[in-house]
Amino acid sequence: MEQPHAEPSFANSARALFVASHPWPSLAIAALVTVLAAQAAPSGIGPVLTGPAMLAGQLSIGWCNDACDALRDAAAGRTDKPVATGAVSVRAVWIAAYASLVVALVMAAAISVPTAVLLAMIIGAAWAYNVGLKSSLASGLAYVLGFGPLPAYAFSTLPGHPMPAWSVTAAAALVGLGGHFADVLPDLDADRATGVAGLPQRVAARWGAGAVRTCALTLLLSASALLIVASSRLWVCVAGLAAAVVLAVIGARGAGRVPFAAAFGIAAVDVVVLAAGGFVPT
Repeated sequence: MEQPHAEPSFANSARALFVASHPWPSLAIAALVTVLAAQAAPSGIGPVLTGPAMLAGQLSIGWCNDACDALRDAAAGRTDKPVATGAVSVRAVWIAAYASLVVALVMAAAISVPTAVLLAMIIGAAWAYNVGLKSSLASGLAYVLGFGPLPAYAFSTLPGHPMPAWSVTAAAALVGLGGHFADVLPDLDADRATGVAGLPQRVAARWGAGAVRTCALTLLLSASALLIVASSRLWVCVAGLAAAVVLAVIGARGAGRVPFAAAFGIAAVDVVVLAAGGFVPT
């Protein structure tokens, strides 16, 4: 009986490289800034290039992350990480990360210098987290700087490069920081074993995992409340806040993976409100 042909190794490598880029979070963030830019400036080159530039930047962050964590992920037996399993080489991932970074900054510079500067800040904060801040008290700062400028990046496509309202920037930063605390909830034991000691892990070491959950829910819920201040579609933000409160109660009372799921549910609600809340530059 004829044996089926093995899938070409190139296709396997390409698939592994795709997975190592953390594609779904990258697409979500790119979609958010595309919607914000399209609302702020519905015509011109900005809305055309804003999303692709952000997507390229986020892909570079994902590849950088997996390249930096290759040894740690291999030691932890992470079969979901292609670099750790050897499905794609660390060298290939680094090449993809640097190439994507260059493409991102070139596209952003084609929009405007402020756009390129803001994107460099967002990507730079994430790269700094990957290469060292992940295991320091400044890990939270990397998330604040990586998410806070997202609305300003989107609005920089407008002539004069206006800034978003302070509450929008603060809410985006809180979503990032709250997401950071939520993201580590399922991995606190593994992080302790592998020596990852960022801000949430240090909070857990001193006050317990419950404190990390409380921080995640509080930060994300605060973002939901702040978005009301600058929205031109108040009903969207009020509905988002109501949903966030329900999820926060579920997360506070739940056990196992429930708090993690609830926290990310609030983060998802906040992102939807950011995209649909009718936010405009000041």
